[in-house]
Amino acid sequence: MTASSRAHSFNSAAAQYEASRPSYPPALFDFVEEFLSRSLAGVRVADVGAGTGIATSLLRERGADVVAVEPGDAMAVEFRRVLPDVPIVRGDGNALPLADASHDLITYAQSWQWTDTGRSVPEALRVLRTGGALAVWWNTTAFDVPWIRAQHERIAHHCGVPARSAVRPDDGEAIRLAGLTGLRVVRRQIRWQRTVPLDTHLANISSRSAFLVLGQTTNRAFLAEERRRLRGAFPDELVDEIYVVDVLVAARP
Repeated sequence: MTASSRAHSFNSAAAQYEASRPSYPPALFDFVEEFLSRSLAGVRVADVGAGTGIATSLLRERGADVVAVEPGDAMAVEFRRVLPDVPIVRGDGNALPLADASHDLITYAQSWQWTDTGRSVPEALRVLRTGGALAVWWNTTAFDVPWIRAQHERIAHHCGVPARSAVRPDDGEAIRLAGLTGLRVVRRQIRWQRTVPLDTHLANISSRSAFLVLGQTTNRAFLAEERRRLRGAFPDELVDEIYVVDVLVAARP
């Protein structure tokens, strides 16, 4: 299964993605503002790989002047339904449909891994104004929580993908992996949680690309067993999801 196929698999579950995926904590945007040494109010932002607009909405709430960039047809339709007055253009991080030196901040929420950094880093630098920044982040697994780590391992086995290491890369390795070597980069990890109904939790995990490329019959059997397991841990069927947002912010030279 190619990375492109997995990236576009989200179009088959756009409404599910919008309804179940976690958001991001205020501390994330506080950190971006700290890096920029200014409020996000009035900042021109391009939110790339915007999906259904989860991060876009939060940037807008901070007063940012946001344009979304999204390659997926169904995701763009869902974005327009949720945020009808926010501009969205079709494209991706490897070839941004934006003018040179036109934005103060470019963000990639859960989407940087779908780019070719040999192309996406120069594209971001092209579009950013002097003094601008590129911010990439992911909601990552809180491996120190036993039930979350165990579920992560079951999901990896079900989807036939390697389970990620519980050891997070150090700052230098994280910067290298993100393709941001040579730039001034600051990293922060922000722990947060949300409590959601069991159905929302199951919809969230099954909206991941590794699930979406599998057969529905196989997924239904896995999710039924996962529901049984989680009812034992959360008898009120309210699940405490714990995340660590891993964020890298890079300054334009």
